[in-house]
Amino acid sequence: MKRTQLFLILCVWLPMSVMGRSGNAGSVSSSKPSAVNIGALFTVNSVIGRSAKPAILAAIDDVNSDSSVLPEIKLNVILQDTNCSGFLGTVEALQLMEEDVVAAIGPQSSGIAHVISHVVNELHVPLLSFAATDPTLAALQYPYFVRTTQSDYFQMYAIADLVEYYGWREVVAIFVDDDYGRGGISVLGDALEKKRAKISYKAAFTPRASKSEIDDLLVGVNLRESRVYVVHVNPDSGLTVFSVAKSLGMMSAGYVWIATDWLPSLLDSSATADPDTMNLLQGVIALRHHTPDGDLKKSLMSRLNNQKNKDIANFNSYALYAYDSVWLAARALDAYLKEGGNISFSSDPTLHDSNGSRLQLASLRTFDGGQQLLQTILSMNFTGVSGQIQFDSDKNLVHPAYDVLNIGGTGFRKIGYWSNYSHLSVIPPEILYTRPPNTSTASQHVYSVIWPGETAAPPRGWVFPNNGKPLRIGVPNRVGYKQFVAKDNGPPGVRGFCIDVFEAAINLLPYPVPRSYMLYGDGKRNPVFNDLVAEVAADVSIRPLFATLIF
Repeated sequence: MKRTQLFLILCVWLPMSVMGRSGNAGSVSSSKPSAVNIGALFTVNSVIGRSAKPAILAAIDDVNSDSSVLPEIKLNVILQDTNCSGFLGTVEALQLMEEDVVAAIGPQSSGIAHVISHVVNELHVPLLSFAATDPTLAALQYPYFVRTTQSDYFQMYAIADLVEYYGWREVVAIFVDDDYGRGGISVLGDALEKKRAKISYKAAFTPRASKSEIDDLLVGVNLRESRVYVVHVNPDSGLTVFSVAKSLGMMSAGYVWIATDWLPSLLDSSATADPDTMNLLQGVIALRHHTPDGDLKKSLMSRLNNQKNKDIANFNSYALYAYDSVWLAARALDAYLKEGGNISFSSDPTLHDSNGSRLQLASLRTFDGGQQLLQTILSMNFTGVSGQIQFDSDKNLVHPAYDVLNIGGTGFRKIGYWSNYSHLSVIPPEILYTRPPNTSTASQHVYSVIWPGETAAPPRGWVFPNNGKPLRIGVPNRVGYKQFVAKDNGPPGVRGFCIDVFEAAINLLPYPVPRSYMLYGDGKRNPVFNDLVAEVAADVSIRPLFATLIF
């Protein structure tokens, strides 16, 4: 049984109102309709949804007031709330398809996008998602899924470039265990491998994990060697990770925290910075979708900010992508109709009602022009409020780029940019596009960072694990040559030339090494080194000779 049919069968428990309209057996068509329906599927009460909804409605108004696009045709949008649920998202998608929509905007969740993609594949309705960033959605399995934001594929390569830039070799991935989290972290592992680095530990938690569960997770993370943490979670619950980390002392000097775009999306959604929130995030590095400043963007943001109510503090980059998604659908529909396309729907013979079934599958029709409209969408090329709207051969938006931010004080400052054209740079990507590409290591640069603990020097990124044993160093308690090694009453309990050399060498390592010195011998006669070796009482022995130091 196909996965799509399985989800349809799940709806058998729903009342008749879920599938409340019967469909005609034949085809319904119109050569030049007076109105065209598109749908919008997303979680309204969420960080992304609260920004996306007014942007979508503004785009609908702008399209209908522009006589050059879909002249004499009204574009209608039907909003459906997925409530962060794959099951409810499927139900809402089926209800939406009953309204003969020719395209759907959303969803914001990668997990729900995976599910709904099976529905739109069957009914040939293009799905334009402004926020589903899971790289695996680009698979050939989802031909009608079109991502109108940047894929996390590029974001993870940006993080890998940051890891290489600072010379770190291991990171710990902290992520939500769903399609979005797993898909992004899988790409991060591949990207780091190409930089001769790796994910040393994957710390995953469920989408609805409690604070105590996250606490247990971070306690385990803190016992490990790596101090470089990549946090790839959802904006609505991500701050809990930093709240717990703060209580565990993990936001102090020596730690590195890199957050994906969920964090700037959350912060951009607030008109004013909350002092308690900002206190949790001091020193964090975060990536934000880079959207070039332009008149279109400034005009839209000004309009949206004037319209916002008490429930909407501000708007993030996903509002821009949602706005452009509506315009993409409108422009593609306009081109499709001008090329002779019709708005017509046909019954699918594979979707029929079984005896005694209340599903009324016959009410679902296939959009006859879906494949042609999809190709028209993928061929579009225009400038939107988020930048250039054009797709490459993999259905990704061209020119993926991110702002690299450093959080400090009551806000954040931009320390550079990343693009797949020239990687890390302090020059905006749109300027670099006019120059020959340069991705050499020597050309990579970002401005200085204030790290956790208000330190300016980049952390080493590695410490001796808290669950490990300190290095034990055997020191002979000799009768003579005490200028080389000798017992001392002060810390670390020994002194001498050999000790100074050994300490200098240890301090050159790119990570701290907990250690303790162990004297062997009674100080009345010179100890025999072979006796210590036989006992295996130490990890290292410092032994003074006239011409050689043995470690």
